[in-house]
Amino acid sequence: MARRAILISTLLLGSWATAETSITEDVIYGHKDGMALTYDVFTPDTPNGAGILYMVSGGWFSRWRPPEERMDAFEPLLDAGFSVFAIHHGSAPRYKVPDAVSDVRAAVRHVKSNAREYGIDTGRLGVWGGSAGGHLSLVLGLAAEAEPVVASGDTGQRLLAPVYHAERTANASVAAIVAYFPPVDLRPLAGPSDRFPSLNFSPDEAAAVSPILHVTEDDPPTLLIHGDADDLVPLSASASMQVALDEAGVTNELIVIEGGDHGFRNPGHRSRATQAMVSWFTTHLYQ
Repeated sequence: MARRAILISTLLLGSWATAETSITEDVIYGHKDGMALTYDVFTPDTPNGAGILYMVSGGWFSRWRPPEERMDAFEPLLDAGFSVFAIHHGSAPRYKVPDAVSDVRAAVRHVKSNAREYGIDTGRLGVWGGSAGGHLSLVLGLAAEAEPVVASGDTGQRLLAPVYHAERTANASVAAIVAYFPPVDLRPLAGPSDRFPSLNFSPDEAAAVSPILHVTEDDPPTLLIHGDADDLVPLSASASMQVALDEAGVTNELIVIEGGDHGFRNPGHRSRATQAMVSWFTTHLYQ
């Protein structure tokens, strides 16, 4: 594992405070089809013992970027003392949604199995993501122990099953969830798709990866953030998710951002979502 430290400067109460963030790059948590599955670890100068698992996923594409390019997005969490884990899964177009779910569950188990090295408490892990990453966050939080069928893809059953570097029986639960504009029911979406090739899997497998079907009373506190101008994933997705959480008695909140689009491209909308996300984790991971 490659380690390095970078300096980030933050404006606090009118003065500049300098903090050091350590980055551990390309931690390998498994292999599939001869390729490594990895995550990056961002450790703040003064860690609070809690960790946030960020789902690197948009349209279930999991694009690699130099980890320092993610610092702007993670800085508010790092400033609050959270260690951040940027989780990559097997990406579209090669891999399908059930494959991604299986991968990120394995990543949680790997992080937990190395918690002492990372200086985190396994009972104080949160998960966060947007769009497909929000979907994966909900699946992790609401159906942590299920094992979905690994999708066969559009070229027939794979001969090489993924090899994960943590026990499949290890606990994969998390203590808090934040999901931005997430798809919550994949049953009407699974099947041939030119735009989102990861949806090209059997509809028979969709229920296993539809978080709205897996809500139970013991699920972790869940924050949903959605814009009312989202033209890709409608606000009704988060609204229906909230109804299911309410009916099960799960602690939850839905924040609707007026005029918010898919991706919160407006800086003000993005800032509001970020502040709510950090506040949610601060509230629910300090207990």
